[in-house]
Amino acid sequence: MDKILDVISEEMKRAFQAAGYEAELGKVTISNRPDLCEYQCNGAMAGAKRYKKAPLAIAQDVEAELKISPVFEEVSTVPPGFLNLKVSPLFLKDYLAQMSREPKFGLNMPEKAKKIMIDYGGPNVAKPLHVGHLRSAVIGESVKRIARYAGHEVTGDIHLGDWGLQMGLIITELQERNPGLVYFDERFTGEYPQEAPFTISELEEIYPTASGKSKEDESYKEKAMDATFKLQNGVRGYRALWNHIINVSVTDLKKNYKRLNVDFDLWKGESDVHDLIPGMVEEMKAGGYAYISEGALVVDVKEETDTKEIPPCMILKSDGASLYNTTDLATIKERMENIGPDEIIYVVDKRQELYFEQIFRCARKTGLVRPETELKFLGFGTMNGKDGKPFKTREGGVMRLENLLEEINEVMYGKIVQNRSVPEKEAREIARVVALSAVKYGDLSNQASKDYIFDIDRFTSSEGDTGPYILYTLVRIKSILSKYKEAGGRLEETSLRPACSGPEKDLMLQLAGFLGMIENAYGESAPHKVCAYIYDIANAFNRFYHETKILAEEDEGRKKGWIALLLLAKDILETCIDLLGFSAPEKM
Repeated sequence: MDKILDVISEEMKRAFQAAGYEAELGKVTISNRPDLCEYQCNGAMAGAKRYKKAPLAIAQDVEAELKISPVFEEVSTVPPGFLNLKVSPLFLKDYLAQMSREPKFGLNMPEKAKKIMIDYGGPNVAKPLHVGHLRSAVIGESVKRIARYAGHEVTGDIHLGDWGLQMGLIITELQERNPGLVYFDERFTGEYPQEAPFTISELEEIYPTASGKSKEDESYKEKAMDATFKLQNGVRGYRALWNHIINVSVTDLKKNYKRLNVDFDLWKGESDVHDLIPGMVEEMKAGGYAYISEGALVVDVKEETDTKEIPPCMILKSDGASLYNTTDLATIKERMENIGPDEIIYVVDKRQELYFEQIFRCARKTGLVRPETELKFLGFGTMNGKDGKPFKTREGGVMRLENLLEEINEVMYGKIVQNRSVPEKEAREIARVVALSAVKYGDLSNQASKDYIFDIDRFTSSEGDTGPYILYTLVRIKSILSKYKEAGGRLEETSLRPACSGPEKDLMLQLAGFLGMIENAYGESAPHKVCAYIYDIANAFNRFYHETKILAEEDEGRKKGWIALLLLAKDILETCIDLLGFSAPEKM
């Protein structure tokens, strides 16, 4: 079905045309003065010069055509020529009733679904997730859910960092500690052990130790580079150790991403495209794109319209080794061959914008993607502490993501059990659900590209623009619906009625904006628009709730209309928080 703004605009266009003016002047927008009107049209201002007529006169002509419109309750002309509009309560009720009957509240599905790939997550194996991984995971997950809801075929890929020198460093340190491991015996031809010779905790300690040694000891670094070479060239023992590293790491990563309610369709990494690199490089050479510059193989990606220097994209280092550029380009090649996406979205730190500009230009220039394939950089800002600097532990180190979640869980648990008796298990589960809303909403309510302050006290508050406030509102609605049923009411026998108060109409108007919000949130890959929408709904509902005795209402028809309105509000809020990647408890 059409968005409410489009329906209202069509009625206004009809009036402009009937008054003798161009229909396109009838575009309607949400009012920037809600104290005066709900919608406004400034078309008379735009038409004044064209028709050599005062805008006020044009607006009055259009107003006259709207006297008997079923869409508007009130149309008023305001100097110098604005049209202020209030919609009819009956029209608004009918629009919401149609929304409530339609799948996805009437959201139109695309004629042809796009194939979209989202590259988000991007952790390195053998390292714990830390707070720096939060934004990519949370934003990417929501962008994926919004695009799927909009009717598209979406594949999410974690794109693991599982290749390169870090693997060689781990293998070298393992050999230093336990040279007798069978993996280092080149004469061994049997089956390697099924169980890894290390735990995730040991692995997470091994990498930083090895990394530190390599910075101080040149011979150690050479051993690590040699180990990396052997791994990438298929030495059996090194590949077997690498498989153990991947399995142990991915098991731990899945556990931690599950706590965030984030999941991926593909668990691929840089290693998956290793074998594609030689062929891709040869194609770039044969096509005349790649050439040697100061010993390295590069592709020029600068364009005549550039206002700043865009360096060449390096494909191979002077020693023939590949780089992140190489694996990212090979990954694009693999994705185009195996899935053929119409769009690839990269959810990464905004400081990588120049890097991805080089990658995208190189991919286009060398024909790795179709001309119509969209490559989109969705860069996010940093998550900072109250001091305005990147979020750290109290000791000044990088905080593990699981520790951050645990800390917020404890804060929420304390608030839930404060001044009331709740069974331990129930309180812990409620705290977990609400804490996740605090983390995700706290992040997603900000425009992705902006830095933001991670403030645990503010994010866990049940008041203001926070996840817990949204959930408290939703739980309050569910409680009213539950009490209505307990008193013998039947939800399926309720139906919407025209609004009989300002707060009720305001809530209905907010709900009616759902389709437009989804269109914008999908089109701009902008979860913050979902957050802003549900915050407005929560505020509108709470004003309505405080001014209306819903369950005590004696007029049964009016009560049923309110219950139907709450049911629609609940369904829309639940849909929206699912798009953001969290859920609501039954009570709080």
